[in-house]
Amino acid sequence: MTETAIEAAGLGMRFGRRGKPALDGCAFRIPAGAVCAVVGPNGAGKSTLLSLAAGLARPTAGTLTVLGRSPAEVRARVGYVAQDKPLHLQLTVAETLRWGRELNPGRWDDEVAERIVAEGELDPEAKIRTLSGGQRTRVALALALGKRPELLLLDEPMADLDPLARHQLMASLMADAAGHGTTVVMSSHVVAELEGSCDHLLLLGAGRVRLAGPLDDVLAAHRLVTGRADASLEPHTVVESRTTGRSLTALVRPEGPLDAGWQDTAPTLEELVLAHLGAPQAPALLLDDVREAAV
Repeated sequence: MTETAIEAAGLGMRFGRRGKPALDGCAFRIPAGAVCAVVGPNGAGKSTLLSLAAGLARPTAGTLTVLGRSPAEVRARVGYVAQDKPLHLQLTVAETLRWGRELNPGRWDDEVAERIVAEGELDPEAKIRTLSGGQRTRVALALALGKRPELLLLDEPMADLDPLARHQLMASLMADAAGHGTTVVMSSHVVAELEGSCDHLLLLGAGRVRLAGPLDDVLAAHRLVTGRADASLEPHTVVESRTTGRSLTALVRPEGPLDAGWQDTAPTLEELVLAHLGAPQAPALLLDDVREAAV
């Protein structure tokens, strides 16, 4: 297994000759074994990135390697659950899992696939077309995990589930990934939920990488500060600030010690993401495994 799960350099994707780029000049590295959260607003390029990594399309610029090779060469080692979770509606749950087994000879894990379905109390003889959105999600995840992938790509996988089912399935998914060293790259709009599950962050905005790196390092590079509205934050990099009366609150990237007049705390992942999304002109921060690589 390679040390890098996904690596991009100058990655771009444009649909049509005059279309706005879905991805533009993206550069990042996701290490093998990481659980990476891909976050950003609608239209940021999250789904495009995951479909490229799954080998379903080719980029129009730059390079993207998956498990050290081109995405098309490693499809058998990659599991992918798309937002629309395409399944054969006329098949039963049992037939769908049997289909997965036949398509993945030598890799299929009956136990994990059947466990995910059983935890949702699904009738093996039920047709896919009769299942709810959340139940189809379980079947799609069972197919993806059943092939025992080295890399698991999940595009908004829990959107159709109620909060309790989402929590239970996420816990099961993370435990399985940790037990087998699976790299997980997952997009989601539920940012607070990702904080307890992910250890790597990739934040996209308007097709560009805004933040990338180990989650602890990215969070440690920022502080949430509060002080007088007329106080100076120089020489620190201000990501976003807002004034309420005589008080100012800002997310900053410190360039040395903060003045004593500022009260500061560590931001949560949700605070960090919302601040960067609200300030698209803020300088990007790209971190590798141990140090800052570029700003």
